[in-house]
Amino acid sequence: MFGRRKRNELPPDREVKDVEKARERTMNRAVKLLAAKPRSIAELRERLLEKPWTNENVVEQVLDKLKSYGYLDDEQFALDTAMSQVRSRPQGRRRLEQAMSRKNLDRETIKLAIDAAYEKMPEAELIDAAIEKRIRLKGIPKTREELKKFYDHLLRQGFGYGLIRDKMSAVQIKVPEDID
Repeated sequence: MFGRRKRNELPPDREVKDVEKARERTMNRAVKLLAAKPRSIAELRERLLEKPWTNENVVEQVLDKLKSYGYLDDEQFALDTAMSQVRSRPQGRRRLEQAMSRKNLDRETIKLAIDAAYEKMPEAELIDAAIEKRIRLKGIPKTREELKKFYDHLLRQGFGYGLIRDKMSAVQIKVPEDID
């Protein structure tokens, strides 16, 4: 039900009988896909090529037209996606890089977008929010086991170990030695 879309392998050099009709149908499908959610150029190309009534040439013409209208821009898409994810849930650089890598964008575009997102919302502020939320939900850790779970939670959120250690010591969350 949820997961990767099952793709039918269609030959890349397939013939289209009516090029004009195929271009119109492909453009309509592209607009519908973009209306549903923003997509990268590679992601949209992949989705458009799923249909048997189009081919590579028609899809490229449609993508060029959409680029000229300003509907497709990978740099802006990457920046918007990175900012949206950072705003919606405090997460570290590693987790954001992992999420962005699934968007079919090149590494340089992803890196620039992530740098811009963390320039506007520094990772140190995000980890403070994550720590505050965890303490509000679970309370201050009282045992070593709870402290380890706290560290592990922040590591899963993508924050670096050094940053976690610095912030946790600044918050002064320590476990007494006599409690085990």
